[in-house]
Amino acid sequence: MRFASLGSGSRGNGTLVEHGDTRLLIDCGFPAAQTERRLARLGCRGEDLAAILVTHEHGDHLRGVARLSRRHRLPVWATAGTAAALRGAVHRLHRFDALDAFAVGDLDVHPFPVPHDAREPAQFVIGDGVRRLGVLTDTGTPTPHIARMLSGCDALLLECNHDPAMLAAGPYPPALQARVGGDLGHLSNTQAAALLAGIDCSRLRHVVAAHLSERNNRPEHARAALAAVLGCAPEWVGVADQEAGLDWRDVG
Repeated sequence: MRFASLGSGSRGNGTLVEHGDTRLLIDCGFPAAQTERRLARLGCRGEDLAAILVTHEHGDHLRGVARLSRRHRLPVWATAGTAAALRGAVHRLHRFDALDAFAVGDLDVHPFPVPHDAREPAQFVIGDGVRRLGVLTDTGTPTPHIARMLSGCDALLLECNHDPAMLAAGPYPPALQARVGGDLGHLSNTQAAALLAGIDCSRLRHVVAAHLSERNNRPEHARAALAAVLGCAPEWVGVADQEAGLDWRDVG
């Protein structure tokens, strides 16, 4: 199993996961044409995808879903709350419960609910029967259930949205600062590090910081926070960039 990022941040998100003959796209927050270009950068085409999984309805995760689905006849998986907000018809819609696992081709999908200011947001642990990739972004605060889902994963794509000091001193108005830093907003570097400290990291081969704010964070801050918990060099921690994304990483 391997994974890659098309790009991660407030201007668009997309994560590829592949095992055997199955390629899943988690979120499609870029316009369809831009998504195609980002897929090509990773050696993938829209028609190569088995399905699109959607975490929630915010535009930076949903923007290109409907058009990409129709263009390549791709099924879309979403919670009922997220599905209600889909703009435009998709090729085929599968609604899932955020507590029920399902399979798409060669991959097992274990969704889990998260606190975020969306209708019915979910994140995912993706497995191939041996290895597990945990994907967690757009979460206001860690919960015990989130910790249980991510414990023992072989790879993590983990939100490090903001540095608390930078957010407090940054350009956002107070209401937006409160939203981002609130219990239904986004994880800070500090919260992400605390989550890591409370789970079983013994199997981890990859940790990637994701959904970094371009105004309220720096890659070096996110890396340092996670590396301090893991006891590794900051350079070992990857970062999914807004423009460059993240090249393929083999989980095993």
